[in-house]
Amino acid sequence: MATGKYEEALPIYRGLVKALPGNTGVLLNLALAEYMTGDDHAAIPHLETVLKAQPRLLPALVTLGSARLAIGQPDRAVGPLERALAAEPANSEARGMLAAALLGSNRALEAAAQYRKLGDGSPEDPRAWYGLGKSYEAIAAGAFDALQKADATSPYVSALVADTRVQRRQYRSAFFFYQEALKQRPGLHGIHAALAAVYKKTGHADWAAAEEAKENALPPADCKAHPAECQFVAGHDVQAITLPAGSKPSAEALFWQAKAANELALQAFFRLGQLPPSVESHRLQAEILRDQNQHLESVKEWQAAAAMAPRDSQLPREIAASYFMGLDYRSALDQAVKLLAGDPQSAQMNFIAGDSLLRLEDAEKAVPYLQAALRADPGLLPAAGSLGLALSRLGKNTEAVPYLERSLTLDDDGSLRYQLARAYQSSGLADKARATMEQYQEIVKRNQEQKDEVAREAQIVPPQQ
Repeated sequence: MATGKYEEALPIYRGLVKALPGNTGVLLNLALAEYMTGDDHAAIPHLETVLKAQPRLLPALVTLGSARLAIGQPDRAVGPLERALAAEPANSEARGMLAAALLGSNRALEAAAQYRKLGDGSPEDPRAWYGLGKSYEAIAAGAFDALQKADATSPYVSALVADTRVQRRQYRSAFFFYQEALKQRPGLHGIHAALAAVYKKTGHADWAAAEEAKENALPPADCKAHPAECQFVAGHDVQAITLPAGSKPSAEALFWQAKAANELALQAFFRLGQLPPSVESHRLQAEILRDQNQHLESVKEWQAAAAMAPRDSQLPREIAASYFMGLDYRSALDQAVKLLAGDPQSAQMNFIAGDSLLRLEDAEKAVPYLQAALRADPGLLPAAGSLGLALSRLGKNTEAVPYLERSLTLDDDGSLRYQLARAYQSSGLADKARATMEQYQEIVKRNQEQKDEVAREAQIVPPQQ
């Protein structure tokens, strides 16, 4: 163990556990050896047995929390990590893992509080700033979801959608949504400034100056009527993201919560960018590139992160996903097959392998992977759609029909309905084939009309007088 030869230590500790069945020290060392070799599932029950005898044993608590995180059980990691931190509040490793567990359990506000403490105590720790930024992003996303459910046509929704479009460099779309927000709330602070930024990014500095003048001419917000806005403007962002407990927040409060959380996320990520390269900085760059649809560029960042964290099993999956989204299906297939050698039940990797083969015109080889994906996750509708397409290309139309039918909720371009209509026709179901083909034609027509409308409306034009 001391020299890092954990595989060689395992059989020795197993023998010792048999010889000394009541010795928790030996059982702990076996669990640690299992954990260090990546066998988290084997380590967990041994750690739990140790903790029954010694509930406050710090190494067992921290390792159990880490193992639970590694196998995707963040909610079950929280308890042991909270106990570890209570026993040793200065343990930054335990605090970082607790913050990650809270974030993974959809407890973003609590996660942010832990990451802030981690950053205060260890300002050079990249985990603190990456995790803090992701926690704030989760708070912003939650506020946006609540806002959409409360009023999907709200000008606040339009303004937040526009902000997202700017991040993705979709400036024409952003311009359109900012204009929509202004139609409903002409005096909404920040929108004219945001339009000015869009104008600058698209080469219209003179138009930008006009929008900046409009922003500066707006009267200050009434802080009694709009407290969240005033907190945001004053830079009190942490207060702005904490809504009063026990009351239903207004659309305006949710809007400023999302704005404040996004601003705090940017600040955290800026701090991360000032540190030396790390797993977290490469991960962040990969995520930014993915959001901008630069998927093959993101592969390089995922690879750099994976090289620095070889035990992180998620990073190789991200590489496969970015290859796939970047339409490099051969590389996606190779990466997925490599990962399936170690985890043959992975629904995601089986889907990527199968769908890549389908797009590489090898439907016959695609079928077993897509079937395996659905066995692992019966609700994986993209795999159902791909399997239906693969079977239909092999002439197995009757078998294809139920899979194509299951996946119709994903059919935003009509392609699945088109294939389903052909499968119905080949199966002798002429009426269903006719009705489904009509649905396909209606979707194509509607999509073209929407595309033409967006093209007309999303022009970047001079400011209105």
